[in-house]
Amino acid sequence: MSYQHQYLNGSPLKLPTGKVICVGRNFAEHAAELNNPIPTEPMLFIKPSTSVVDMSEPFFVPRDYGSVHFETEMSILIGETLKHASPVQAKAAIIGVGLGLDLTLRDLQSQLKAKGHPWEKSKGFDGSCPLSSFVSLDEVEDLQALDIRLWVNDELRQQGNSSQMLNQVLPLISYCSEFFTLEPGDVVLTGTPAGVGPISPDDKLRVELDKLLSITTQAV
Repeated sequence: MSYQHQYLNGSPLKLPTGKVICVGRNFAEHAAELNNPIPTEPMLFIKPSTSVVDMSEPFFVPRDYGSVHFETEMSILIGETLKHASPVQAKAAIIGVGLGLDLTLRDLQSQLKAKGHPWEKSKGFDGSCPLSSFVSLDEVEDLQALDIRLWVNDELRQQGNSSQMLNQVLPLISYCSEFFTLEPGDVVLTGTPAGVGPISPDDKLRVELDKLLSITTQAV
């Protein structure tokens, strides 16, 4: 099923599906749970547009590369071109706020890291970025005061708050724009709280962004 950015009410956003810029280790407790050092500046990597699928539809979990982990993240949809943008310009360019799953082939990632190789095969594979619908920024009182939660088979597995981010959203988007031109339809994933873990086919997931979004989905 083809993906299209849309608002929570189902109205489509006339934007292409762009690249996804992800921020690694933006929650200190998540860095600690994987025995990773806390970075001194934002750690960025990219998922291609082919990684994006609709979170509300069942999503595919690869079986042939070892453990697949979920990482639940607040997503920011960009509506204007940004290059060397200020945080004020970054805020003006946000057209939607939602949720994303950064699916990770954890065993493959560990193998690649051990060899000093890039992570893309473990992070940017087809279908590795289920995205929710978006709410307008007007509906968000404070980007840095939002609860992020994930249940797997009715068990609460991740719970954090955007106030815990090491790099706040607007400066983070500004930083991203120093290296990558952000274009309409691009998405920024802002990092995952602690609690990541493996997911298996037939697992049922529910993700929530504070009181703004609640999405139920399933791995297949």
